[in-house]
Amino acid sequence: MATTTSHQRGRAQVTSSGVEVVQPRHTRSTILTYTGVVLICLWGLLPFYWMIVTSFRDVGFTFDTTPWPTHVTLDNYTTAFSTARGNHFGRALVNSLVIAIATTVIGIVVGVFAAYALARLEFRGKFYVLGLILGASMFPGVALVTPLFQLFTDIGWLNTYQALIIPDISFVLPLTVYTLTAFFTEMPWELEESARMDGCTPGQAFRKVILPLAAPGIFTTAILAFTAAWNEFLLASQLGGDKVQPVTVAIASFAGAQPHQEPYTAVMAAGTIVTVPLIVLVLVFQRRIVSGLTAGGVKS
Repeated sequence: MATTTSHQRGRAQVTSSGVEVVQPRHTRSTILTYTGVVLICLWGLLPFYWMIVTSFRDVGFTFDTTPWPTHVTLDNYTTAFSTARGNHFGRALVNSLVIAIATTVIGIVVGVFAAYALARLEFRGKFYVLGLILGASMFPGVALVTPLFQLFTDIGWLNTYQALIIPDISFVLPLTVYTLTAFFTEMPWELEESARMDGCTPGQAFRKVILPLAAPGIFTTAILAFTAAWNEFLLASQLGGDKVQPVTVAIASFAGAQPHQEPYTAVMAAGTIVTVPLIVLVLVFQRRIVSGLTAGGVKS
C-alpha cells in the first residue's frame, strides 16, 4: 500500500486492487480558478475579436451577427485612411505618437526625480504631499476644459502640440510619482550607501545603482503613462484642431462612404490599428511589466 507523505493533502481512496490513491483536495478549486481565468480572458478579448471581425466585413453587412469573418474586404481600412472623405487618420496617428511619447518621456523624467526625493528624504508633511499628489490624479478633467481653453486662447497655444501635451502631463505625472514612490520605498538603500562609500558621487550612485534597479518599475509606469496619453479624448477634442488632433478625436469624426450613415466598419478598422501599438508595447516589454508589478511585493 502506498505511503502518504506529509505534504500531500487530500482524501485517500482504496481501489479494487487494494492500492491507496490520494486525491488532492484542491482539484475543485484549481478547476474553478482556471474556469475563472478563461471567463476573464473571454470577457476582455471578445470585444477586441468582434472589432477585428467587423473591421474586415463589407459595409452592407455591418450588422451581421455571424461570429466569424464573413464578406471579408479591406475597403474599411482604405476608408479609414481616405483623405478624400476628410479622414486624416494617418496624420492623427503621427500626432498621437508625438503627444504620447512626449508626455511619457517628460512625465517619467520628472516623476523619477520627484519619487526618488519623496522616497529617500524624510521631512514634515511628507504623507500629506503624497496624499495631495494622489488627490490630483482624481481631479476631473472636465473641470479644466474651460479655463485651459481660455488660457491657451489668450497665449496663442490653441491647436498646438503643447496645448495637448502639457495637460496630459498634469494627469500622467501624479500617476508616475505615486507609483514610483511606492517602488523606490521598497528598494534596498544599502546598495546606494555602499556605492557612496566606494567613491561614487550622489549622482553616480543614482545613475549606476538606483536607476538599473528601478528599470522594471520605470518601464511599467511608462507603459501606463503612454496608454493614458494615447487614450485621452476630452481635452484633445476641445484644445486641438485638425492639424494636431490625435486618433481618438479623428475616429470620432470619421465620415463613411455613404452620406448620413455612421461608418461603423471604418471605425472598427481604425480602432484595430490604434490598438496595435499598445499590444506591441505589452508584448515587447511583458517581462519588465510583470517584474515591475511584482517588485517590492516580498521583502527580504
